[in-house]
Amino acid sequence: MTAQITAGQFHAADGVEDWRCLYHAVSARFRTGSLAEGVALADGIGQLAGETEQRYVSVDLRHDGVTVSLSRRDVELARRISAVARALGIPADPTAVQLVNVTLDVLVGARVLPFWRALLGYRAVGDDYLGDPARRGPGLGLQQMDAARPHRNRMHLDVAVPHDQAEARIAAALAAGGHLVSDAHAPMWWVLADAEGNEACVATWVGRDQRRSDTAGPVITDP
Repeated sequence: MTAQITAGQFHAADGVEDWRCLYHAVSARFRTGSLAEGVALADGIGQLAGETEQRYVSVDLRHDGVTVSLSRRDVELARRISAVARALGIPADPTAVQLVNVTLDVLVGARVLPFWRALLGYRAVGDDYLGDPARRGPGLGLQQMDAARPHRNRMHLDVAVPHDQAEARIAAALAAGGHLVSDAHAPMWWVLADAEGNEACVATWVGRDQRRSDTAGPVITDP
């Protein structure tokens, strides 16, 4: 297993056109015509993962497709998974991957994190993020605030999308009645709101590689 690489380095590699970086993971969606096709692809992925002894491989099998997530360092495994899908005649749809997290504004994170950890049955990742051990539900992130914001909602969704789909997703949300709150941090993230002011962020990896720490957004670690 090689050292971790940046999102930009991953996307610059050859043979990973099916994959998109979402925070600290890379994901690909393969559309199948049946559950049987999905099982065949999942079996092939399992064999590859076993051969390479990868610790972080997430496979979500549904009747119409398979979504795979890897660590960014696993460039070669991503290539080989794409090759298995092509051999099975299963196309990739890079536009179909996303990662949704819930973010809660807090004044003292240590006071509220134990409550949410107990309520959700999640595990703590650091002192400001909770993740679903089964990787089924969205993560919960705590965003430190300097002062209370009584006139704004304290909970919002963070939606990580492929970098080449962000503008289309934003345009669709605006056309559906939303409005832009801020693009001050674009293209890392945009803040949108619905007609009643409930906020959500659309996030990409672009620009994060240039920050002092590439940990903006949820931290996804190897299990």
